[in-house]
Amino acid sequence: MSPLKYWMTVICTLFIAIGAASGQEVKNVFVEVGGRVSFQPTSLNPPVSSILWKQRNGESVVKAIEWDAEDGFFIPNKNFNNITTLNKETGQITITNLTVERSGLYTIDINHKEEEQRFKLEVLPLLPKPVIKLEKIKVNPDAVYLICEYSETIIWKNSTGGTLKGSPHSPKGELITVEKQGNPDFFYTCTLENALRNSTSDPVYERDLFKDEDKQLEEGEAKQNDTQLEKGAAKRNDGGSLWIVSVKILILILAPIIVFVIMYKFWPTFHKIVHDNLKDKPCIGAILKRLDGKNKDYSLPPQLVIIAETNVNGDPQPDGEPNVQHLKEDGEDETEK
Repeated sequence: MSPLKYWMTVICTLFIAIGAASGQEVKNVFVEVGGRVSFQPTSLNPPVSSILWKQRNGESVVKAIEWDAEDGFFIPNKNFNNITTLNKETGQITITNLTVERSGLYTIDINHKEEEQRFKLEVLPLLPKPVIKLEKIKVNPDAVYLICEYSETIIWKNSTGGTLKGSPHSPKGELITVEKQGNPDFFYTCTLENALRNSTSDPVYERDLFKDEDKQLEEGEAKQNDTQLEKGAAKRNDGGSLWIVSVKILILILAPIIVFVIMYKFWPTFHKIVHDNLKDKPCIGAILKRLDGKNKDYSLPPQLVIIAETNVNGDPQPDGEPNVQHLKEDGEDETEK
């Protein structure tokens, strides 16, 4: 073969390969978890007797949904059940409630022939709002590590709008080293980014990263003093409460005793009842004896009984005076004229 024919053959082969490759159109589609997606072929030339959509992940091929003119609709794989529909007129497939597992390359067969149009679906997790973590550097109090632990693309920025280059952090995410700038309002942010959106953290200010050591010491001492004062106040309150309870108990014990003593010493009837019934009791009798002391006699006065206005012989008393009999405590009678 001559050199000219050789190069013509190579050029023709190259153009054929490029044309074949360009015929397989791939459309990239990004959707967040929980969303929905629809794929539709460019054209659907009648007559159409069957449509089949397939999901490819590497060498794995899964039938998502198919339609046949004789058998109707069928969903071969349970993972697409209740979330997948097919329009047989347009060939459009719709998948709802997407999960990361639904990511992959989707192809369509029309009348048992695979079309060249393809759709590459990537289901992305919802982006959280990042939180910056702080790690002190012991050997350098004027520098700290700021850490953003996420798997997405991470962008570091400062308050001037400048972008900072981060270093890999194990097991995931990035970290940056920041030094004290002498401006308490200087701040840093961490932004997560994917193909659909981005999410930025709250700013972390220098005044929160580098606090004055003396100020921290003063705050610690003040906090310790406040704690001691609170404990002292609580202890005093507990002591005061205990003292009040003790006084109340003492009053409850002494009040009946005081009332009894007053009634015993100044109420003759009560005195006699108690004295007659309890004077011979051990201990109680001794207490009653002490209470009586040299006080006046609270016993009832001797009973005076008028016998008659006559003497023992039945004769009238001289001068008309009646006989008066005193009943003594020992039972003997004493008569006065």
